Amino acid sequence: MIRTTERIKKLEDVLYKRQPDITVVIENVHDPHNVSAILRSCDASGVYEVQLLYTKEKFPIIDKKSSASASKWIKRRLFKSIDECYGTLHREGFVIYATNLGQEAKDLYKIDLTKKVAIVFGNEHRGVSEEAAEKADALLKIQQVGLIQSLNVSVACAVVLFEVMRQRMVVGAFEKPKLSSSECSELLKEWIKK
Repeated sequence: MIRTTERIKKLEDVLYKRQPDITVVIENVHDPHNVSAILRSCDASGVYEVQLLYTKEKFPIIDKKSSASASKWIKRRLFKSIDECYGTLHREGFVIYATNLGQEAKDLYKIDLTKKVAIVFGNEHRGVSEEAAEKADALLKIQQVGLIQSLNVSVACAVVLFEVMRQRMVVGAFEKPKLSSSECSELLKEWIKK
């Protein structure tokens, strides 16, 4: 068991590196294991908040075992319409990229992901909905060289988020906190209780 002071130091270090200017939008992903894996990748790469966009599917029940408890460290907001979700993100200054395999989608590795961006990942079978893709500011894709041109949604999310993390490490985005000291203090109080 980690001693209390070591645990608090670890929580402070994680909060110091949280990136409120990158967010993930999960659109109608129904498998709890996929949602849990996405949340683990978000935690590992410094994502502060995830947007849950559920217009067709019901948000799955996430248990501690499947999420490795990542769900308790990631702030979440639930939206029931694309317009509500995108409107909120646009008002907050996010540029929205929807993952897509189409010709017009930009190569992930050629996009500046150090800015304030939201990335939309879609349902396991249908992908990002047509409406979510059309209303996004731009589309992005992960370049692949194999015969099967799609990845599991949680794998795709991990690939994208670790490219975001790589780019941000290059520009020093993790070297100073992006959350205010009051936000960090409030979150630390909440996290200590978990």
